[in-house]
Amino acid sequence: MSRVNTGQQQKRFLSIHEYLSMELLQKQGIKTPRGGVAKTGAEAYAVAKKLGTEDMVIKAQVLAGGRGKGTFDSGLKGGVRTIFSPREAQMFAEKMLGHKLVTKQTGAGGKICNSVYICERQYVRREYYFAVLMDRKSQGPVMVASSQGGVDIESVAAENPEAILQLPIDIEKGVDRTAVRDLAERMGFTPKCVDQATNTMVKLYDLFIEKDATMVEINPMAESADHEVICMDAKINFDDNAEFRQHEVYSLRDVTQEDPRE
Repeated sequence: MSRVNTGQQQKRFLSIHEYLSMELLQKQGIKTPRGGVAKTGAEAYAVAKKLGTEDMVIKAQVLAGGRGKGTFDSGLKGGVRTIFSPREAQMFAEKMLGHKLVTKQTGAGGKICNSVYICERQYVRREYYFAVLMDRKSQGPVMVASSQGGVDIESVAAENPEAILQLPIDIEKGVDRTAVRDLAERMGFTPKCVDQATNTMVKLYDLFIEKDATMVEINPMAESADHEVICMDAKINFDDNAEFRQHEVYSLRDVTQEDPRE
């Protein structure tokens, strides 16, 4: 691929909410921040209390980019907010749940927020970008990575293309761990984290294959102060043609987030 494009190649695909993507990562043995989903203000209070920390983030579960800069029809600005107590979790949840969030990707009508994801806030040393997606040119999977995580990767690709690293995968031979380790080193992971980053990226590729995904995107993948590799956010899309094989995944579909015209 000459340019990074995380827009989907298939005509139709399934997207699932962030909290569900994080659950799939956890089942794969991949480290993520501790968190939980809530569908009422009372549930949000309970989730925050169970986390047992005064430093948390609450995220509106809406299938659209730009949540952090979006605005709810309740007047609340920002679909991603820092919170410091169970009471704040409940307050923000009640201003998000049942309301439409308008972002740069939703159009003027916005999308309804039926759940919120509350997780511990992490203070990390470095943030990276990592994805596995289908390369339109080779019709095979490719790992795409960058030392510049936590930002819009397509902007990075346009402004600083040499910051984008790519590793095509031969789907018949599978992952070459040596090549993935080299990728982790080139991304800039510290020596203490290279092996852990390699294992995480291989597990993400395995998830991509096992679940018939068209994209597994982690932005950011982070290195914590105590040298742990953590997937801070996850976006996973799945091939609609594989629905007959992936009943469990397709049971996670949220039709309230879909445009009936598509």
